[in-house]
Amino acid sequence: MCPRTRPEYSPHTLIARRAYGTQPGRKANAVRITTFGNVDPWSQTQLRTCLAAAEAREGEELRGVLCADHHPGYSQPIGGVVAFRHHVSPSGVGYDIGCGNLAAKTNIRIETLTPDVPRVMDEVWARVSFGMGRKNPERVDHPVLDDIADSPVSGQRSLARLARNQLGTVGGGNHYVDLFSDEDGWVWIGVHFGSRGFGHRTCTGFLAMAQRRAWDDKVPSGGMDAPPVLIDTRTELGIDYVAAMEIAGRYAYAGREWVVERVARILGATLTDTVHNHHNFAWRERHEGEDFWVIRKGATPAFPGQRGFVGGSMGENSVVLEGQESPMSARSLYSTVHGAGRVMSRTEAAGRVKQRTRWACTRRDCDGALPIRTSRGTDGVNPRCPMCGAKTQKHRTREVVKAGKIDWPSVQVEVRARGVELRGAGADEAPEVYKRLPEVLAAHGDTIRVLHTLRPVGVAMARIEEFDPYKD
Repeated sequence: MCPRTRPEYSPHTLIARRAYGTQPGRKANAVRITTFGNVDPWSQTQLRTCLAAAEAREGEELRGVLCADHHPGYSQPIGGVVAFRHHVSPSGVGYDIGCGNLAAKTNIRIETLTPDVPRVMDEVWARVSFGMGRKNPERVDHPVLDDIADSPVSGQRSLARLARNQLGTVGGGNHYVDLFSDEDGWVWIGVHFGSRGFGHRTCTGFLAMAQRRAWDDKVPSGGMDAPPVLIDTRTELGIDYVAAMEIAGRYAYAGREWVVERVARILGATLTDTVHNHHNFAWRERHEGEDFWVIRKGATPAFPGQRGFVGGSMGENSVVLEGQESPMSARSLYSTVHGAGRVMSRTEAAGRVKQRTRWACTRRDCDGALPIRTSRGTDGVNPRCPMCGAKTQKHRTREVVKAGKIDWPSVQVEVRARGVELRGAGADEAPEVYKRLPEVLAAHGDTIRVLHTLRPVGVAMARIEEFDPYKD
């Protein structure tokens, strides 16, 4: 259960006077930032930049939150929450629209599953697609595909084929499919991923249009510290963005549900309970009698009684928690963590790499490959695998040119020593690159309580060499 002791780092609210964008002679309004845990200065600066940019547009008091798992992100920090009255921010929601966590309790006992975990994880690894640009080999029919075909945004309608092909694929980075055992010995399935290439392309399209460019135009991102891209929700563009974001969110939910159902079939299990929550989204909510667009980037809604699944780092415990009413809950805009939170960059952990492209066999049990300079056939078809004759596709690999801080072989040994069957993954997702989840949860004090603690027994993630532009 959630510790009832005082958090090690007490949450507090910072009141800052921002003069950015104010009219001559007009007093700047207060920007209220509520923080949890140790405050990262870079993340705090990013959040203040977001709030100051909106204050220049709206001219009213603004509110922001840094959850205890926060760290720097693109424009808006991960674990950062902002509340705007009339604006949404595609850069704040981010590229992986509606990324989220789904945990499902099964009717399987851990003592029954334990001898079979290796086989189950092998089948999960074989049946579920991980990594960049992966297509789902199984055709998935879902009503959300009709929503995409009927989207009010023509650019989003053009993504229908991509969306169909990738529905039910997991991607790379910190996205996973896990098996857990709870404190009572019941087996749970847990997944974390989002809207894949469909969400990414939706985001980039609106980032371009917000800058008065065409949907398919490439626009400079401005880097990590770029000011937020804001869209007034009272405009046609703002109305379209909200509609497109909601469709991408439904797509992400459909993908997670498909993967969990697929794993349940592998287990031969029936689902007895599900907890499904998301981040990277803009919600219309009422706080202290006023309506806001609340943008949670890598942060989870936690209203009183609302449950959420929060994953720990690879091989460490995860939790199902519930929001509680308290003064700090209101000041946090009823928001909590979405994970443990990074403390080490991917490059620092895994080293500096060069990416190389080659033709790789599409069969997962074959390592056949050809140099990328190998020509396609006269009919334009990709070259055949030199080992098995199957089709090939372009595949990016990573060559380490400077070693990172993480000894990945040792991590693999340690994770397996904890009784966890590991498939894929890499040094950039090792436990050492994350904060400890119990400390992060304790920093949120009485705003949440833990309902279930989930011990991992199986972890599947894309390998580190799987380049994935859609990870969050």
